[in-house]
Amino acid sequence: MRQIVVTGGTGTLGRVLVRRLLARGCPVRVVSRQAHTPGEHGWAVADLVTGRGLGAALTGAGTVVHCATTNGRRDVDATRRLVRAAREAGVRHLVYVSIVGVDAVPLGYYRAKAECERLVAESGVGWTVLRATQFHDLLVRMLDGLSKAPVLLLPRGVAFQPVDVRDVAERLADLAEAAPAGRVADFGGPQVRPVESLAEEFLQARGRRRPVLRVPAPGGAVKALRAGGNLAPEHADGRITFAEYLAERY
Repeated sequence: MRQIVVTGGTGTLGRVLVRRLLARGCPVRVVSRQAHTPGEHGWAVADLVTGRGLGAALTGAGTVVHCATTNGRRDVDATRRLVRAAREAGVRHLVYVSIVGVDAVPLGYYRAKAECERLVAESGVGWTVLRATQFHDLLVRMLDGLSKAPVLLLPRGVAFQPVDVRDVAERLADLAEAAPAGRVADFGGPQVRPVESLAEEFLQARGRRRPVLRVPAPGGAVKALRAGGNLAPEHADGRITFAEYLAERY
């Protein structure tokens, strides 16, 4: 079996994916910008943004799962360099994890992710793109920041479908071991819930008391969220609920 290379293998999703692949007996190599002590899997030092070391990192790879992100526009340059290196290294399968709503919610980061999807699809390499809804971790970071104020203000009419990274990692591991499948079905959390309901659950888990107020919010992004552009209710395939995640974390 040729190696499965994971970019962003030390990140929120990547490190869970690496554990899943190792548990299945897959040979794994993690691409990182910094050297690490050898462990169960191999390491390759490479910088996706500059391309430094990328060719060597992909040598002998059969599949590349691209989880790395700069959380911004630099994702496009990084993905462009990865695609070029994957093609030159003879990689057979490029798997990219994206976000539900990148073509519906007008946010700069979402536009970058949509452009990365296009680069992967036009790479000339066998490809698979999986879009997932927002991670539990992301929602917690957002609510944690908002709840530092005396009153927690939330946009009216917005819902989220948070998903656990462990569920997404399991799905990605399946895709990495399978043949290229193009754009596969979206992957959503088990529940679609109003953001104020999720916020109240978060406050209770943290032992914080804050009034939660729903306020009208302008802008195209909020309008798209109110329309459900970030949701995949027909693909509520995740198993771990937000409440279960909070109980574990706190």
